[in-house]
Amino acid sequence: MMVILQQDVPHLGRIGDVVKVRDGYGRNYLLPRGLAVIADSRNVRRLEHQKRQAAAKAARILAEARAAADRISQTAVSIKVQAGEDGRLFGAVTNRDIAEALAAEGVVVDRKAIDLPEPIKQMGVFNVPIHLGPEVDANIKVYVIQQ
Repeated sequence: MMVILQQDVPHLGRIGDVVKVRDGYGRNYLLPRGLAVIADSRNVRRLEHQKRQAAAKAARILAEARAAADRISQTAVSIKVQAGEDGRLFGAVTNRDIAEALAAEGVVVDRKAIDLPEPIKQMGVFNVPIHLGPEVDANIKVYVIQQ
């Protein structure tokens, strides 16, 4: 019996896979639990249509992320903070501060996408990577200046 998996099944396959199983396993376990549907021509066409839609959506999201990466790479932000005489900050600049500065420039980025390994504690110029999606990264120049 050929079935199309509706969910990931351990030791059998992932969602969307067309697999051959024994008749009893498919009829008594997979089909009643909603883990699979029979792979007839109608269900195969529907699966192919869903795969085409998912691929088109992924391509659209990737194009939007690349456009955002270009816009972000051309943007620089300045963050004014209080600092001591030796250039050390009173506090730190975090990814939340960078996200707020970007929002003030008109670029909305989730703060979790900003890859800041540790908070910035010195004045200066820093290149901060931003992960916008699979295969899409951008760098933003952050100027930390004294207030």
